[in-house]
Order: sequence, then structure tokens, then C-alpha cells
Amino acid sequence: MELETVSEAKSFGGVQGVYSHASAETGTEMTFAVYLPPQAESFAEGETLPVLYYLSGLTCTHANVMEKGEYRAACAEHGIIFVAPDTSPRGEDVPDADGEYDFGLGAGFYVDATQAPYEEHYRMRAYVERELPALIEGNFPVDPARQSIMGHSMGGHGALTVGLRNPDRFRSVSAFSPIVAPSQVPWGEKALGRYLGEDPAAWREYDSVALIEDGARADHLLVDQGMADDFLVEQLQTHRLAEACKAAGMEPEIRLQEGYDHSYFFIATFMADHIRWHAERLKA
Repeated sequence: MELETVSEAKSFGGVQGVYSHASAETGTEMTFAVYLPPQAESFAEGETLPVLYYLSGLTCTHANVMEKGEYRAACAEHGIIFVAPDTSPRGEDVPDADGEYDFGLGAGFYVDATQAPYEEHYRMRAYVERELPALIEGNFPVDPARQSIMGHSMGGHGALTVGLRNPDRFRSVSAFSPIVAPSQVPWGEKALGRYLGEDPAAWREYDSVALIEDGARADHLLVDQGMADDFLVEQLQTHRLAEACKAAGMEPEIRLQEGYDHSYFFIATFMADHIRWHAERLKA
């Protein structure tokens, strides 16, 4: 697949790039960000670096974390390639929901939709799990044996579910303020019902709590949740993940951070810590 370079800029000794391509999965042009740390320049042909995928939340594009996430210094320090895709397909032919920030454009929920009119383009699970990694591996010096994934909010939901479904691919999974049980909260009920149909059984593979209940496991799982987050009680419900992990014998790191909200001020505060945590596992 051919890549078009949208922009590149030097940062912390490496290169922050933005690229686009024609996606076979979504049937649209897709744009994503890649940060190559300075170690990538000195690597001889055939040598590779670990890669960390970041999935963004509702209303976001690749640009939100690229501009506000403050990840580049830590990625440069640890020699990690950082990849941030969009949250959903975009374009004139892509169906949207007017006036609904939590559904449609910017709210793909990292599912492969099965319901009209969304099934043709809303294939973010296939894009994140298959197409994008193949594209990254074919164009950047990444080591496919050293991959991790993280995300925020809706993207935290995406990171948890992608990581739980693919434990042999992703060495570690982390999330900021994730939607942990979308089948049981308004954001998820709305999105999963309209993308996947009204049968809740079809939603379970997109629900981290349900996946754990059904036997999925992740050996290395880190979650940071701000206790001043306005969405915590109704939409995020971090306690459900803690309860599911305890029942399954999993031992995640779930950290409740006093005074922090849902914003990128929170994410930027703990981003370097997450990258360091992933680096320890990616280099093991």
C-alpha cells in the first residue's frame, strides 16, 4: 500500500510524521501519525524498534494526542515508535449522525459494524488489528514481535478489547479513563446497538469486562483513572474492570488518581509513566 506524506517535523531528535493512505478496510482515505525516535535513524537495514499504538477517544483524530499527549520525549528516551490512527473513517460518503458527538464520525468505537448504513465503512477493528499494523510494518522499522497498545476513553475501550483479543501480539496494554463495560453504559449501549444490532450477545467481543468473563486475559494491564472525571460514574465505571479481573485471577495495575479529570491535562501528566511501563515490557 502506498503512503502519502502529509507532514514531517523534527522533534526530540526524531521525526513526527503524519501520513495518509487509501484503506481497503474502511473504503476511505485514512490519516495517522507516527513518531520515529532518534534511534530509528542509526539503525541499519533490517534492525527494528518496538512499537506502541495509541487509540484516541470520542471526537478525536490522530492530531489530539500528537499535539497534546506529550509522548515524544519519553519515546525518544526509550526508543519506541508511536503510532496514532484516527478514531473512525471520514469522507463525504461515510454515514454520520447529525448533532451526535458520541456516534458516527469521530466515534467509531473500534468495531466492525454489521448494520446498515454503517457496515461498509465502519471497520475500525479490522483496520487497527490487521490493515494498519501491516502498513506500519511495511513502511517503518518496527519489530512485530514487540508491540503494545494503549488508549484514552473510547480509545481505552479499544485498547483493552484489542489487547484482550490478541494477547500473543501485544505484550502490554494500558488505558487512560477507559470505557470498560460498554454493554452496560449509555455510550456503549447506543454505539454497539446501532453498529452491531440489538442482540447484546454480539457486543461481548467489544466489551473488556465481558471478554474477561469469557476467558480473555492480558498479562500486563495498566489503567489510570482520574477521580474528578465527570464521566466516571455513568460511563466509565472502572470498578467493573477491577471486579472482573479479581474474579478471573488477573492482577492489573488500576490507579485512581485524585483530582484529575478526563482531559489531556490528565493524560499528559502520566503519559511518560505509561511509556516507561510499556518500555520495560517491550524490551524484556
